[in-house]
Amino acid sequence: MATTLTATKTLAARKVKELSYNPKRPVWKERPSPLYQTIKALVLIVFSVSILTPILLVVSTSLADNDQLMRAGGFVLWPERPTLDAYVTIFKGPMVIQSLGVSLFVTAIGTVLALFVTITMAYATSRTVLFGRPVMLAVLFTLLFAPGLIPSFLMIRQLNLLDSLWSLILPGIFGAFNFVVMRSFFMNIPGELIESARIDGATDWQILWRIVMPLSKAVIAVVGLFYAVGFWNSFFNALLYINDHSKWPIQLLLRNFVVQGSGAADQLGITTAPPPQSIQMAVVVVALVPILMIYPFLQKHFAKGVITGAVKG
Repeated sequence: MATTLTATKTLAARKVKELSYNPKRPVWKERPSPLYQTIKALVLIVFSVSILTPILLVVSTSLADNDQLMRAGGFVLWPERPTLDAYVTIFKGPMVIQSLGVSLFVTAIGTVLALFVTITMAYATSRTVLFGRPVMLAVLFTLLFAPGLIPSFLMIRQLNLLDSLWSLILPGIFGAFNFVVMRSFFMNIPGELIESARIDGATDWQILWRIVMPLSKAVIAVVGLFYAVGFWNSFFNALLYINDHSKWPIQLLLRNFVVQGSGAADQLGITTAPPPQSIQMAVVVVALVPILMIYPFLQKHFAKGVITGAVKG
């Protein structure tokens, strides 16, 4: 009986040793060594700290009081006596609220229109049609040769779009890179699904709406986020085409705060204000929060997109 138990233990130990290292197993299935795990943890900690420290600096400076800012030389890493004076100050006047409304309108309408144009054009060119190749070549041409600044301004002026919010939307409703990404995704959808729908009598719009788009939620979420971030962060078009201060987006207002410093507070009609650093960082936080709130709603589609791209068959 003892001999049998000893033989069983020996066999089990040999089996565990074979499973712990098998040269035929893929590298990614091997258990990483403690040294490798330690190095990976240190690298992740360094990257996390390098990313979170500037964010903490911005938020802390916006919440710090005047005395602490004076002692720290303008920026603080942790507020001793947090105060919301900077946020109360920037929201006293109507300009920040108007700018947020303009940015939200431009981002929402621009993203919807950009997705509509990109999805329909990508689907049309991903199918076997006669005009697909010329359109694709024309789109790739725009990636190599961007339009000039003066021709773009003259076109906006000829269309009577100066001082109009549409001058912030229409120039950005089509992105060549986003089009290429979405078209490549659509081309990987099995053609048998499209042909089956056509046999059942479905039109192209029905195929796109009921078959292609439900299967493409991941790429639509990614491209939609690209467009939304682009519209939200854009300020140069507003600097060129918008002269009315009431139509400024939040990014252009933020640029004025950063460039002009205390002079920007005078534009808002603020006579007694917290230090310029607190005002600037408060506007930065206000400009960052709305776009950061979008990601949690798109996270599951990002994860699905990763899994879809990693699994074949």
